[in-house]
Amino acid sequence: MFLCNGHGEDTIACRVIEALHEINQDISHEVLPMVGDGKAFSKHVKDGWLAKIGPSTFLPSGGFSNQSFSGLVADLKAGLLGSLWRQWTLINRSAREGRIIVAVGDLLPLLLAWASGANYFFIGTPKSDYTWASGPRSSLSDFYHRLKGTEWDPWEYLLMRSRRCKMVVVRDKITARGLRQHGVKALSPGNPMMDGIEKTECPHAFEKHRRLILLCGSRLPEAYQNFEKLLLGVQFIQISSPMAVFVPLSSSSMSKKIEMILIDLGFKPSYQSIDDIGISEIWKKNSLLILIGFNQFSSWANWGEVGVANAGTATEQLVGLGIPCVSFPGNGPQFNFNFAKRQSRLLGGAVAISNDYEIFAKQVGFLLNSAFDRERIGSRGSKRMGPKGGSQAIALSILNHLNQCL
Repeated sequence: MFLCNGHGEDTIACRVIEALHEINQDISHEVLPMVGDGKAFSKHVKDGWLAKIGPSTFLPSGGFSNQSFSGLVADLKAGLLGSLWRQWTLINRSAREGRIIVAVGDLLPLLLAWASGANYFFIGTPKSDYTWASGPRSSLSDFYHRLKGTEWDPWEYLLMRSRRCKMVVVRDKITARGLRQHGVKALSPGNPMMDGIEKTECPHAFEKHRRLILLCGSRLPEAYQNFEKLLLGVQFIQISSPMAVFVPLSSSSMSKKIEMILIDLGFKPSYQSIDDIGISEIWKKNSLLILIGFNQFSSWANWGEVGVANAGTATEQLVGLGIPCVSFPGNGPQFNFNFAKRQSRLLGGAVAISNDYEIFAKQVGFLLNSAFDRERIGSRGSKRMGPKGGSQAIALSILNHLNQCL
C-alpha cells in the first residue's frame, strides 16, 4: 500500500509502482493519495492492476498547510481533520490485513505508516541537504540544519530508525550521508522524478522560434495567478526572433479560465495547422505564440531552451534535463518567495528568482541569448537532480526486502 501526500509525491509513487509491476506482476498494489484526486494513477486503475482507495481530498492549501497559519485554518474549515481520520481508518485496516506500507513524502505519511504497526518503507522526497549546505547561510533554519547535519528533524529520523522501517530512500547522496550520521541506513539509488520523461524531437514548425516552457503549477486557483504573472513577464522579453511558449497544463478543466486570461491579455486564437503533437490550442499576439496542451509535460519538456516556472516537481524535472529556469514567485500557498528560494538553492541556482517584470524579462533574455550560460547553469541543476533509473532501483530494493521477509 502506497501513501502519498502531494501531487509530486503521486508522480514519484506512480513511477515506483510501474517499476514494481514491470518486474513482478503478481504483487497487488493499492494507493491512497492523501491530497487531491490521485490523477497520476488513473490509467493504471483503469487498466485494473492498481487499486486507488480513499475519498478524494481537496484542500485549499493544496497540502501546504504547514507553510502558513492561514492555510492551516482554511484546511481545517474544509474538513482536514475528518479527512485524516478517514485516511487513518483505511491505513489501519490495510495494516491489519497484512499490507506492507510504502510511505512517499515527508513526516505525515511516515508517521501514519509507523503508527499503523505494519512493516514499512519510506521514500523521502521533499527534503535535501543541498538547501542549506550550499549558498549563504542566512537564516536560523540554516544554522539549525547545520547543527543537526541534516534537514530531517530528530522525530523524523527516529521513525526512520524503527525496526519496522525496512528501507529509507532519499533523493541524493548528500542527504543520505546526513541521515546515516544519525543511525539511519539511508539509500540514494537515483531520482524517480527523472523517469518517464520522453526524449522527443522539437517539431520543425518551431525550429526557428525561441522556445520557452511555462509551468504554472497544478494547484488551483494559484496556478491561474502564476500563469497570468509569468505570461505578463514573458511579454517584456525583448528579442528579435519569434517566440513559442509551450504550456503543458495538468488538466483540461483549466481550459476555460486560461482562455479568459489570454483574452484579457490581448491574445487571439490561431488556427495554424500543426502536426498532432498534443497541442490543443494555439494563441497569438504579434510574434508570440502560446501553445496549450494537457498532460503533455513529459513529451514537451525537452523542447524548451529556458523554463519560466512557478511549479514544484515539474520545475525540478525540467532542470534535471539541463534546462535552466526563471521563477516569478506569487502569494502561494505553495509557490511563494520562500519556496522559490529553497528550490533555487536545492538546484544550485539553476532556477533564478525574480520579483519584477523587467528583471524577469532580462534574466530570461540573458539565458536565451547565451547558449554557453544556458548549458553551464543547466548542467549544474542536472547534476543536483541526478540520473534517471531511480524508480527501478527502488523497486528492486523493495523486492529484495520482501524476499528476505518471506
